[in-house]
Amino acid sequence: MIRILAATDLSDASRHAVDRAGRLASELGCPLHLMHVITPGLFDDIQRLLAPDAPPLSLTLGNDANRQLQKIAGELARAGDSAIDCRVVFGQPVDALLEQAEASAADLLVVGSRGEGFLRQLTIGSTALRLLRKTQRPTLVVKNPVAGRYRRALVAMDFSPAALAALHLLRQIAPQAELVLLHAVEIPFERQMHYAGVNSDVIQQYRTQAQMKAMQQLRRLADDEQLPETTTHLLAPSGNPTDLILEQIDVQDCDLIVVGKRGVHIVEELLLGSTTKHLLIEADTDILIASD
Repeated sequence: MIRILAATDLSDASRHAVDRAGRLASELGCPLHLMHVITPGLFDDIQRLLAPDAPPLSLTLGNDANRQLQKIAGELARAGDSAIDCRVVFGQPVDALLEQAEASAADLLVVGSRGEGFLRQLTIGSTALRLLRKTQRPTLVVKNPVAGRYRRALVAMDFSPAALAALHLLRQIAPQAELVLLHAVEIPFERQMHYAGVNSDVIQQYRTQAQMKAMQQLRRLADDEQLPETTTHLLAPSGNPTDLILEQIDVQDCDLIVVGKRGVHIVEELLLGSTTKHLLIEADTDILIASD
């Protein structure tokens, strides 16, 4: 059973992530943990201006946040039948979220793409990028209001263990979604061949052969994974991976991008890779990120 942890800063923008997490929990029949982080010392200057016997602002903020979380949990519970746990914690946002993910043994983190506090401007914020680099847990970045189940997912497939793990997770949380498996074909030394004056027909021949080989790999993968033929689409275009994914999201009418990220660096920060970082910034679609 999947355990989902959704982080919210209680802003309207971050509600999309909470709604998606609630829907997934209801669809999968799994528990949902909601959390909100309050940074200690954030209002120390204001506290010093209050009367000496005034209650700590942190206590007031914590109680207010807990009431808001409970209200959200009640709304989600009326829309589904999953068990929902709410928690307000004090700490540095990334560390607090990672600690809670560990404590709850979360299989999936769900966060919004914009908001206030530690979720503000997720796609370009240093805090959010640190979260995505540091966690080894799959993360769903929600950018859009929930309009229903995910219908069609584009899986960026480079045949790495991380990409396969992302595909497996997708089939677990959205088993009904149609699949578009895309492998971006990049010809080694293509630019150098152009500079060297290699005939364009020869370069095109290399490109065609590489695309044919990629399609064979995709077909073997689809067979090995027993992907349904009628709802699985295979693409092996040539070009820059980020550009191709952004283009095909519209062409294929997908509402979810699925990518894998590389392994753990010596300093224990995951290397997102340029493609993933660009997609987080440029794509308007929800993004599921997983590692091997």
